Amino acid sequence: MDNERKMQLFVELQEIEQRGITLWMEGIQSDSNRITDAIFVNEEEAYMRDYIYEEGVLKELHFDKVKNN
Repeated sequence: MDNERKMQLFVELQEIEQRGITLWMEGIQSDSNRITDAIFVNEEEAYMRDYIYEEGVLKELHFDKVKNN
């Protein structure tokens, strides 16, 4: 089950990259492979997606840890 979810996320992010949209994790430019690995290695932590648009066009996708206080 986890392998299937991991592959789905990887394919989704890879398609986004192929469209020229940059991926970021915790403020550092990254790629689909690194982000997928980080999310599934740290399953106990949640990541929030932040979509960055310029003039209505998606330019960047950021992943940031959700902090629990």
